[in-house]
This record gives sequence, structure tokens and C-alpha cells, in this order.
Amino acid sequence: MQLLPLQNPNSRPFLPGTSFRNRSSPNTSLKSPKKLSLKCRRSEFFQQQNFTRPSESSFSPQSPAALPPRVYVGHSIYKGKAALTIEPKAPEFVPLDSGAIKLAKEGFVLLQFAPAVGTRQYDWNRKQVFSLSVTEIGTIMSLGAKDSCEFFHDPFKGKSEEGKIRKILKAEPLPDGSGHFFNLSVQNRLLNVDESIYIPVTKAEYTVLISAFNFILPYLLGWHAFANSVKPEDPSRSNSANPRSGADFEWGR
Repeated sequence: MQLLPLQNPNSRPFLPGTSFRNRSSPNTSLKSPKKLSLKCRRSEFFQQQNFTRPSESSFSPQSPAALPPRVYVGHSIYKGKAALTIEPKAPEFVPLDSGAIKLAKEGFVLLQFAPAVGTRQYDWNRKQVFSLSVTEIGTIMSLGAKDSCEFFHDPFKGKSEEGKIRKILKAEPLPDGSGHFFNLSVQNRLLNVDESIYIPVTKAEYTVLISAFNFILPYLLGWHAFANSVKPEDPSRSNSANPRSGADFEWGR
């Protein structure tokens, strides 16, 4: 049971705005309480985090200067009658409704042949191009010293203009066994062009191409994007997320 203090009947209840003056001793006043101050200090954790208030610019689209720069690379081989430039082209991806990203088109390697018009001078306005798919790249990589291969391309295959442009790329061994001979023949009825450009590639130059193809091939397949997305703590990639997948049955045997 709580005991309540007895109140003086002559005393008045304390109301806001009244002073603490003792009525029994009008000449005696209560000492005013000391003023207390309260100081708040930030936590050292928040001081170290360097938080900033979000502004409108934080939600605005990235400016071109903030985007990563586009990088162009290539390798060229210059000979007396022609020049050959090899450039990789990145694969294409498309976003899905689920938020994931899917490979839409594999990358390729673009070959550009330019005829010579003088000593170390080439006419790139007359260049002819040929795109190597990942399978065709694998064929060239597997060539032995005495092996050859041939590729045929029709850019309008399956369309009404089929047959108007024909491209044939041949890779054959040189007679002395010092490398391979690349020959691109193009027949373009739309532009009335019939041209053949050839260039010898030595063993050393061919070795450089094979090394470059070995490095770039997984990127043309888009496997680097998949590898970068894999996280050990990602529960969506655990066996429990997809217990009926074919891989589970294969490795569970």
C-alpha cells in the first residue's frame, strides 16, 4: 500500500506559472534549482561513416562522364599486298521480367581486310569484312600446320536478297610450312563488287591470334557475366532453391 503525504489545507496546489515561495514564511524564498544542461554526442560509428543527405542529384540518371569508358581494341597484321585487322565484338544481353539478365547474342570476332595501294599504305575505304562466330573461331584455333578450312557467309540468307552477297574465307597452309594463307573473296551484286584479298600469316603471327582467341572466347560466350554474378551467400543458387534441376540428379548419383 502506498502512503500519500498529508497536504496543508492552507496550501494551494502548484499551478504552472506560479513561483516556489513558502507561504508560511513570506520573507523566505526557496533556493532556485541549479540549471542542468544536457549535451548529446554523436556516436563515433556515425562520425566515421561520413553519411550525406540524399539530394535530387543522387536519384538523377548518371551523366556520361560517370559511365565507364568504352574500350576499343584490335590487332593488325601488315603485309606488302594487304592488311588484316582483328577486333572482338561483345555479346548482347537482354533484361528479363524477373530482374535477371539473359544472353541474347553471342559475341564474335570481326576480320577486316584492306588492299595495299603503296608501300605501307592501305585503302580502308575498300576494306572487306568477315565475322567469325565462336564455332568458326574454334575451327581456326584447331588448325594444324598442314590443315585448312573454309567458311561461307551470306548476310541475306533466308531473305529476299539471298545470294546477292557471297563471302568465302579460306585459311590454307603456306607451301613452305611457315604459316597460313588467309584469303577473303567477296561478290556483292548490290554494289557490283567482285574482289579477292589475301594475306600470309606467319607462325608467330598465327600464335598471337590463337592466344588472343583463347583469352577472349569465354567473354564472347558471356560466361564472364555469369561468373561475376555468382556469390557464395546467394540462396537462389543453392540446391534447395531448385531441387528438381537436372544437375542435382546428375551429381547426386
